[in-house]
Amino acid sequence: MSENTSSELIAMTLIANSGDARSLAFQALEEAKAGHFEVADGLMKESDEKTKIAHQAQTEILFAEAGGTRLELNVLMVHAQDHLMTSMLAVEMIREFITLYKTR
Repeated sequence: MSENTSSELIAMTLIANSGDARSLAFQALEEAKAGHFEVADGLMKESDEKTKIAHQAQTEILFAEAGGTRLELNVLMVHAQDHLMTSMLAVEMIREFITLYKTR
């Protein structure tokens, strides 16, 4: 992580991308409900890409911390971590729901 990278920028990267991932997954769920499974699959792939970006930002924080660089822990960073984890859980559950819709 470069010295120019602020904890606020990382937090916003986490929030924006994990929020996009969750939104795309919910859109995919709606498409699956309507039987549009190819569209749902495409939206889930987009969701996965957004999750990957957010997860990379989180990994950057972890590696920096492990390397001795301490980032400021503030409410924004706590919110960002919470946002990522709840989004990841929602995406996992939505993936299971879509599988169920495909089998009915």
